[in-house]
Amino acid sequence: MTAGQHPPTLGLRHVAVSIAGAGFDACARFYRDGMGMRVDWEPDPDNLYLSYGPDNLALHRVAEIDHRVSALDHLGFVTATADDVRAWYAHILALMPAHTLEIVQPPKLHRDGATSFYFRDPAGNQVQIIHIPSLQA
Repeated sequence: MTAGQHPPTLGLRHVAVSIAGAGFDACARFYRDGMGMRVDWEPDPDNLYLSYGPDNLALHRVAEIDHRVSALDHLGFVTATADDVRAWYAHILALMPAHTLEIVQPPKLHRDGATSFYFRDPAGNQVQIIHIPSLQA
């Protein structure tokens, strides 16, 4: 390989999140039942790997979170259309009585043409549901 070249990737398809205490079980239930992810692997009670299409999310139970170590801003789930974003918003609103969720920002059209909304999962992680018109399926 010459300078400036790099091996190919399939894109950003995996995110791992550390979750403290009881928030782990609530997040596992939410991402399975609320977001429709399937369990790929559960090697032990403190680690869970979930998938949805080509994407993978790892949940790792920890004693406490050192927020100085992580710079994770949010998890992003991409949709095919802006209407899908709005459908997800309605879905998350409907899930709120059964899961500890918080809407951070309702659906919005961004300057770049993307449409998204943000919410916090049961452990407080920020999640974005987004349609990016320039992304190819």
